[in-house]
Amino acid sequence: MNADEECHFREFVAARSRSLLHTAYLPTGDWEQGRDLLQTALAATARRRSKLRDREQPEIYVRRAPYHAQVDRFRLRSWRRETVTDTLPDRPSAQGVDWADTVVQRQDIMAALRRLPKRQRAVVVLRYFEDRPDTEIAATLGVTQGTVRSQTHKALASLRTVLVEAGQSAASSTASERGVVA
Repeated sequence: MNADEECHFREFVAARSRSLLHTAYLPTGDWEQGRDLLQTALAATARRRSKLRDREQPEIYVRRAPYHAQVDRFRLRSWRRETVTDTLPDRPSAQGVDWADTVVQRQDIMAALRRLPKRQRAVVVLRYFEDRPDTEIAATLGVTQGTVRSQTHKALASLRTVLVEAGQSAASSTASERGVVA
């Protein structure tokens, strides 16, 4: 990479780092892992810059790289590190509900996202958090637009089910704490 290309790449990183970090955070649900994914993606982009089709637009490559890096990490990790359960973790009592309820809802959504299969999670992140069209999502993930739509449908159905169950379990735990029988 010559000095001009390096300068251009540094400007790109400075201008787009925040947005790219959010993109890298969403598939993992962890800021530190997101930062690691972003650094990996930026390093790979810098190394392969001469081979990119459009050297003036590295963002397409950088946005795709964290997804692929996360998939690679997921494949390398042992399945035994995660424990699947039928019930969600305990929720705070309704007596202490305040502005923190928004934080709890956000945690529920992130937990539900983490339970989705990797492709469904990627489709949801790209469509609803990144506001990308089907054509761009399909190109990023290397699938057809029909696959994007079907994965979106399945992901939303799963998220609705999980979030409704979370809401019902919270309502039943609140009712039982008050002595109300449902």
